[in-house]
Amino acid sequence: MIRLAIRVARSDAGLVLAELSELAPAGLEERDVDAGTVEFALYGAPGELPPLPDLRAAAGSALVDVSTTELADDWDLRWRTWHPAVMVEAGGRSLRVRPPWEQPRAGTIDVAIEPAQAFGTGSHETTRLSLALLLELEVGSPPTALADWGCGSGVLAIAAAKLGYAPVLACDVEPASVAATRAGALANGVPVEVSRCDLRLGGGPWAPTVTANLVRPLLLELAERMRRPPERLIASGLLRAEAGEVAGAFARHGLHETRREQGGEWAALLLARR
Repeated sequence: MIRLAIRVARSDAGLVLAELSELAPAGLEERDVDAGTVEFALYGAPGELPPLPDLRAAAGSALVDVSTTELADDWDLRWRTWHPAVMVEAGGRSLRVRPPWEQPRAGTIDVAIEPAQAFGTGSHETTRLSLALLLELEVGSPPTALADWGCGSGVLAIAAAKLGYAPVLACDVEPASVAATRAGALANGVPVEVSRCDLRLGGGPWAPTVTANLVRPLLLELAERMRRPPERLIASGLLRAEAGEVAGAFARHGLHETRREQGGEWAALLLARR
């Protein structure tokens, strides 16, 4: 088995991911190398992976490095160790994001995510921080709607549905993410309405509560174009140094920072109307 790794500058990660998803419709692995570099990895038998010229053409000038590694015969067993369950505790509740080969744990809100289906399995710090903020919020009675802009593999949308939000509206520009979120919602037994959207063109579906685990440039663009702000917005995908700028951009819409979660070099914001 071959592992093909593509490292890019974090500022170009969204563009490169959009291009690579066309070459890898079944999904790919994503991890942070350091504060400024993201690595995407594809797995396949020799001859199954896209040739290097195609990868270089897809990534264009944003390409940092491409490398291949031959994996041992037991790679599929070791691969599972790279995707452990993630426990998030906040607001007096515990939520556990697990791969499907692990069993649910009593006393926790259970979310099962297939790592190979799309992008983001709950292990990244920005997802953990977003989940912590989500656990802190009151759903309301009767339940209120939540929209997840840029749903990836559907972790936040599925967690929101498990917490009682209804309806839950998820959207993403990537077809693989739309398919993965639909499949994940079905596997978890929760209703999530999933659609394809380009946040740069028309924004996402409106709801009183919105989660947006994106990146600084896209969040700033959303703030610039926003016409109907939600009542509460969880904004993540940010380095600590970027949080203040993003909070200021949404403050112009009456959404003010009420809470900030930080972990490592990352930050997530809860913005709400006063």
